Amino acid sequence: MQLGFLVDMEKCIGCESCAMACKNLYQTDAIAQWRRLYQMNGKSYPQPLWVFMSISCNHCARPECLRVCPVGAYTKRSDGIVIQDHARCIGCRSCVMACPYGAPQYNPHYGKVEKCMLCYQRIDQGKLPQCVDACSMGALKLAHMDSPSVRNTVARVSGFPDPSITGPSVRFIPPAMGVQVRRA
Repeated sequence: MQLGFLVDMEKCIGCESCAMACKNLYQTDAIAQWRRLYQMNGKSYPQPLWVFMSISCNHCARPECLRVCPVGAYTKRSDGIVIQDHARCIGCRSCVMACPYGAPQYNPHYGKVEKCMLCYQRIDQGKLPQCVDACSMGALKLAHMDSPSVRNTVARVSGFPDPSITGPSVRFIPPAMGVQVRRA
């Protein structure tokens, strides 16, 4: 089983509720943003189209952060969630340089790296990740990567790094018009 995110770009309105919910729950500061919202290049004149992509750690099938960490601060659970042991982190930033998605982020206040851990504590309690729970538009969902809910989705949209590198556990429902889609 591999848990991950389903991002419906057709529904996302760019409100940043997902990012703010994460920030508020974990008390992260402006330096370490575990969930980020990107405005994509959409269709312009005569009918502008605003398109957004919400991204955090993708809990990859082959996580580079886990592979390169010299102190073994990363582990992968049986449900696919990539956990970082903050106490073991020495702040070397190897994982920051290795991740093609910018998920691990160095926080100079602590001298360590931080990242999204898919709210594994909430999942263990039968709850949704905070970012998913906060999305009033239903644009962000928790998904099993082998379930029917990810059929007819794409692994890559324009501006998203090549998924063949790490096998990210994120799928996209691109907008009907305006953003180029690359099938993986």
